[in-house]
Order: sequence, then C-alpha cells, then structure tokens
Amino acid sequence: MVQRNTWQRERVREALSGAPGFVSAQSLHATLRDENTGIGLATVYRTLAGLAARGDADSLQSPDGENLFRACETRGHHHHLICRSCGKAVEIAATDVEEWAQRTAAQHGFSEAEHVVDIFGICTDCAHARARERGDE
Repeated sequence: MVQRNTWQRERVREALSGAPGFVSAQSLHATLRDENTGIGLATVYRTLAGLAARGDADSLQSPDGENLFRACETRGHHHHLICRSCGKAVEIAATDVEEWAQRTAAQHGFSEAEHVVDIFGICTDCAHARARERGDE
C-alpha cells in the first residue's frame, strides 16, 4: 500500500532525520508535540513503520524490547554499533558475521537465511564522561 506524502508524514521524516541516533516513536512524538504540530502518536507509528518498510529508516529492538528508529544512511543490509548511554549509532560492515550466518544456515539445511545483528555498548565519549564523573581521569 502506497501512503500519500502528507505534511504530517514529511514532518515526522524531518524529525527523524534530525534525531541524534535511534529514537522511539514515543520520543519522536514528544518532540513533535513540544513543537505543537498536532501530529498524533498513531501517525508517528504508521509513518515510522512505512519508512522502515521502504528502507528509508533503520529499525531495531532495544535490549529492553522497545522498537527504535533512525533515518537510514545506507541502503541495503547493514549492522550497527549503538551506545546504550547516548544513543549514538554507527553503521558497520560485518563480513565475518555475514559469512558465519550463511555457513551456519547451510550446515543446518537452511537457505535464504536472513539475520539481524546490532551491538550495544558505550561509546568513547560516554565512557570518558563516566570516567570523569568517577574521577578516573
């Protein structure tokens, strides 16, 4: 189903592009609500789902089980390193993971294997900030 490109969807797309990393639909909606756009949470959810389905947004599930989104910088299959503290995300190539996934699937008689790999950690900036707070630096 093709969605019309309404001003509301365009504003959600702009807000997602301006977000510093992966964000939840609720967080994006709060930003839009603070700007008095009148855009409802259901519109935000539908727009984000549509962007992800078309490959215009990355979507992943946080360690807490929440769906998170960000504007996609790379077309096609890719992976992310995501900071658990600030949400910074870096797209990474993972050739070893790709080869392992295909090899493992084949060893078990599976074909057309797909996978999702996102690595959550603490980025350098957040690690330094934590060290400063503890007086380690």
